[in-house]
Amino acid sequence: MKLKLCGAGCGRLGTLVELGRSGAGALALPGCLLYTRTGSAPHLTQDTLQEVGGVPAVAQLTLPTVAELHDVLEEYKEGAAKFIGMPDMVLYCSLHDPVTPCPSGYNTNKTVSLWGNSGRMEMTASKFMDIQRAIQPDWFQCISDGDTISGEAGRKRAKKSVDRSLSFLDVCLQLLEESLELQGSVMFGAIEGGDILEERLRSARETAKRPVGGFLLDGFQGRAMAKETKLKLVAAVTAELPEDKPRIIHGVGKPDEVLECIERGVDIFESFFPFQVTERGCALVFSYDYHSGPEAAALKQNGVQDPEKNDAEENQDEISKADPEMTPFEIFLKDKRYQDDFGPLLEGCTCYCCQRHTRAYIHHLLVTKELLAGVLLMMHNFQHYFSFFSAIQNALRDNKLDQLKKLVFRQALQGPANVKPGQ
Repeated sequence: MKLKLCGAGCGRLGTLVELGRSGAGALALPGCLLYTRTGSAPHLTQDTLQEVGGVPAVAQLTLPTVAELHDVLEEYKEGAAKFIGMPDMVLYCSLHDPVTPCPSGYNTNKTVSLWGNSGRMEMTASKFMDIQRAIQPDWFQCISDGDTISGEAGRKRAKKSVDRSLSFLDVCLQLLEESLELQGSVMFGAIEGGDILEERLRSARETAKRPVGGFLLDGFQGRAMAKETKLKLVAAVTAELPEDKPRIIHGVGKPDEVLECIERGVDIFESFFPFQVTERGCALVFSYDYHSGPEAAALKQNGVQDPEKNDAEENQDEISKADPEMTPFEIFLKDKRYQDDFGPLLEGCTCYCCQRHTRAYIHHLLVTKELLAGVLLMMHNFQHYFSFFSAIQNALRDNKLDQLKKLVFRQALQGPANVKPGQ
């Protein structure tokens, strides 16, 4: 794996090349991973996934979902990629599923707890590497202790998380060197330390001294950490990391947060956010077309009203009534306003769903609880999200990331969730 960076003002524009065992894979940066559950894109078969445009070259496996298949994979001997029917896909194995919260307080000096369908699994460094040998991923996150708390008590816990994670890393690197099955695999070292700047910096510096292939910025999931603190820590950590190795962040998926992290040196994100949107019965409709002239015109293109003419606070209240987790970047298709809306989910979208079906049809599928609703929404939401990353790359290339950021942040303040039928 090699990282080729192009000069860019803010953000790291480039390409990861020579990926996978064949060395033929490539991933444009900034980019994202294909989120999967047990190696399968949610709601989609391999055939329907092929209808989605812009699918990333790297798929994310989550360890809790595949750890339970350890014995099967070990007997199979040919690795998870072939087992799940993705022999040509580059696989990245993460320690946790970004969609599934992990209970706190179960990690020790010797084990990290994972939570799968069968409940809690205690993972030592040795057991972790045994499972990786069976999976044979192209990339994998090293086992680490990302379970930290905020406040004064969190300072000691943050130090402990860094110490434990570095200890796990040293053991795993030694086992990686000795493993024939993992000779072609790249290990990503995890940067831990909670919200304590000194510990984050120590974790970054010490991890950078080890022979890892890249870095994972862990512990930024959820809302426990203030946004300002999160961004300050991300910027401080990336400043300590070598330029020639990729940086992945877990738990960041909303478009505005993605752009802020890219400005601070993050390369790779997960794509769990489109799945969460789909599970809410929603469609992504935010605009990322920074070429379309004035910001207001770009917003109206997708049915978004100017926030100066609409009460943003009132809009957010309506969003919350549908689902407290709903974001301003999506529309809630179960709403009755869409039962007679015969336009596509998003005007101008080239996805399979928008080219063939209407908002009214998706509304009908959702209220009648048809499984096809999840399939069509997932196809749209994935393609829209992957296209967003292409727009980011183009914006960096054109030196217009600031315009894209303003466009997305304008929508974040007002949001397209109140689009009326026919707009």
